[in-house]
Amino acid sequence: MSESAQFTQTKVLIVGAGPAGLGVSVALKQAGVTEQLVVDSREVGAAFRSWPKGMSLLTPSFFSNSFGLTDLNAIDPVTSPADFLKTQHPHGEDYANYLQAVAQHHSLPVQTDRAVIAVKKEPSGFRVATSKRAIKADYIVWAAGQFFHPRDRDFPGAEYALHSSKVKDWNMLEGDSFTIIGGYESGVDAALKLVHLGKSVRLISRGEPWASDHPDPSQSLSPRTLDRLRALLANPEKMRLLELVKNTTIKSIEKSDGFWILRDQDDFPLTASTQPILANGFESGLSIVSDLFEHDKHNLPVFSEEADESTITPGLFYSGPSLVHRNALFCFIYKFRARFGIIAAEIAQRLGMPDVEQKLESYHKSGFMNRDLECCTECECAIENSETYVPEPSTFSNR
Repeated sequence: MSESAQFTQTKVLIVGAGPAGLGVSVALKQAGVTEQLVVDSREVGAAFRSWPKGMSLLTPSFFSNSFGLTDLNAIDPVTSPADFLKTQHPHGEDYANYLQAVAQHHSLPVQTDRAVIAVKKEPSGFRVATSKRAIKADYIVWAAGQFFHPRDRDFPGAEYALHSSKVKDWNMLEGDSFTIIGGYESGVDAALKLVHLGKSVRLISRGEPWASDHPDPSQSLSPRTLDRLRALLANPEKMRLLELVKNTTIKSIEKSDGFWILRDQDDFPLTASTQPILANGFESGLSIVSDLFEHDKHNLPVFSEEADESTITPGLFYSGPSLVHRNALFCFIYKFRARFGIIAAEIAQRLGMPDVEQKLESYHKSGFMNRDLECCTECECAIENSETYVPEPSTFSNR
């Protein structure tokens, strides 16, 4: 058997069949790159299909494409989850169905149940070991998401907690009182769902995100989450079930007989009668290619500003929620999709595709080719809001 018969050959390999991977795949096809392959260890939109029951996208979907305003949750300039699903905040399963529909509509070359095991840089490209045949590719776009890489080992005893991503249905948790570690979106979402089920919840946060007025929605709670929190705090019966613990960092968890002990930055003990819930986010998702990227002093991956390429491994690009430029987080779909056209154009031009910029004109007009990173890091709010949300102090505790 010849060597070429032992592997699959492609110009571009995209790892991950979520919004980041499929979005870049569509852009590459628009740019003229048809020799590409998208692989995923699970299925299209697997992370969204694994979301807890009832969990939905924070960013609103609205069909306004015909007026030049692409749906915030769309992964290409011509489709709209709102138009396809007829809902504003799609649940995980629904959004995964939208992703599947996009893949089918564009006839994307997706292969599921094909896990990437190892990636090796070679002089002529990359050799990739998978759970099936090996793959040789000139370029790789790493678009594996974060959901299957929870931060569940951040401190001693973290393994005794239940990460929020492992909860399939909040109705299934036994007990009447819960402690949640993490005050950002996933933590508040979990708290609200449990309170509405009649459970009492203590929500522990390092800061006070529910009172933050940071202009970047990645640094504060979304308007939708704040609306839900306001509605709960306006209900006396529900409000008494929620305790917000601010400026507290859990440093360790100890498991005892029938209860758990959480210790904060001052070694102050907090007891929990049910398994603590971790809502502290996810790892980068770079996993096996992490060593092929440079990392900064905070151990965050570094990407080229020109095209989100590894600065130490030429030909390896990244697309997804771990993208950071100039301290600006691209963790929402509407943010990291702004670079789909950038990655596609760079790869297409290196492959010698003609008229790339013209072919991607619709991406440029729709905000999918954002080269101006200053717009992402500079924000000036010209109108001051005199009614900034500040919850009643009685709902807070430092312990």
